[in-house]
This record gives sequence, structure tokens and C-alpha cells, in this order.
Amino acid sequence: MSETSVTTSIDPRGVATVTLDRPDKRNAFDETTIKDLTNTFAKLSVQSDIRVMVLASSGNVFSAGADLNWMKRMANYNYDDNLNDAKLLAQMLATLNQLPFPTVARVQGYLYGGAIGLISCCDMVIAVNPARFCLSEVKIGLIPATIAPYVIDAMGQRAARRYFTSAEQFSATVAAQLGLVSEVVDPDNLDTSVNRWIEKIVANGPIAVRAAKQLVLDIVHHPIDDALILDTCKRIADIRVSTEGQQGLNAFLEKQPAPWQQSLTQGNQR
Repeated sequence: MSETSVTTSIDPRGVATVTLDRPDKRNAFDETTIKDLTNTFAKLSVQSDIRVMVLASSGNVFSAGADLNWMKRMANYNYDDNLNDAKLLAQMLATLNQLPFPTVARVQGYLYGGAIGLISCCDMVIAVNPARFCLSEVKIGLIPATIAPYVIDAMGQRAARRYFTSAEQFSATVAAQLGLVSEVVDPDNLDTSVNRWIEKIVANGPIAVRAAKQLVLDIVHHPIDDALILDTCKRIADIRVSTEGQQGLNAFLEKQPAPWQQSLTQGNQR
């Protein structure tokens, strides 16, 4: 078995689960894991049948961040080696962040450093009460540079200034208050909560869900000018005349379930 392990499964609903499976290493990642994750995300991104992706990990720790042996190798890298290494991580994060379908992080334990970057790229984060978070890079004289754009977007500039420089641990409850976590649950309710979010997503129009996520990615930080206003008008006009938009509107007006909701009901009856 390879030391690095990333597993993927897809259920009949179109729910993909990508799992960091290195419990003996506390799910820490190195350059091989990063490449595996990048390849996995890239393959899933072009599958039109995927409705939602869950990012999970095995064992009691979500991820300890950087693998110790990887850090030892980095200590001997020159500038160009470090730059190329950082680009691999940046590519993985960007690929995750830009996935065309919703992503849900399932956080069952603590997260350090780059692991917070992973969940910051997800659309929703469900974490257990005991989970602890730490942006620990400055403790060893480094900075959370590559993950910074996503973490700052998730928790805000003021909080990032604090936690980037203090390297203090904070709880799942605090993470939720900052916007980094969507919901905090008891450990026994983690899978139930994750599945509840999945069910919310798959009950919606598949094309509309993807278009709604892309809408956010495209207009965030964009000035509200004439070009943006026209773009949003075109988007709603496009989807109103689309097959899915017409089906959804007609089903709503006729007080009938939409086709994608009917398929879910039929699937549950099997």
C-alpha cells in the first residue's frame, strides 16, 4: 500500500466522497498527497453527474497539516524548489475552490495549518464540538501564504490578522462565529448533519446549483458596475429559458415536484 492514500467513492445520488486516508500520519499531507488530491478534484470536476462532494478524512484527526517528512525535505530546498512546491499546493487549492458543484467538509477532529486552507475552499463546513483549529505556521517561522486568500475570504481580514500572527488554537464554536464553519454538531450527529446538507443540495435543480455557485465565484470582489449588472441580467434570462428553468417554474406553478425531486423520491422508494 502506498504511504499516501486518497480514496474516492460516488453514491447513486451523485455524491462524491473524497477521503484523506492516512490516519497513522494524522492525515498530514505531502507533495504526493497534494498531487493525488489535485488529480482527484480535476477528474471529478468534469463529471456532469456529480451533485455534491464531501471532503472527509479517516481516524480521529481531520488533518495535522504538513507531513513532518515533507517539512524535512523542504528544509533543504532552494528558492526555486520552494516556489515550485508552493505552486503545487496553490494549484490543488484553486482546483478545489473552483469545483463546479457544492463541496462539504466533514470535520471530525482538529486541523492545523494547511488543513484550514482545505476547508476554506469548501462551500460548507460541518465540524464536531471537540474540533480545534490552529494556523500554526508562525510558530516555526513560516507564514500561511498559499492558503491565505481562501482563509481570509472565509474568516475575514480582522480575524485572519489575529490568528495568523498569534498561532493560537480556537474552538469549532469560535470558527463558526468567524464564518469558517457552517455548523457545529456533537460527534454522534456528524454524519446525520452532513447528509442533511447533502439532501438540501440534491433537492435543488442540478444545473441551477452549479450556476449559483459559479455566480458567486464570478462576482465576488467585482465592482457593482454596468457590466456586472448586465451580466447578472443575462444569467437569469438564460436560466429562465433553459429546460431546467422551465421545468422548475412550471412545476412550482402547478404545485408539482420538479423532475429532479421526482427522481429522488423514486430513488428512495427502491
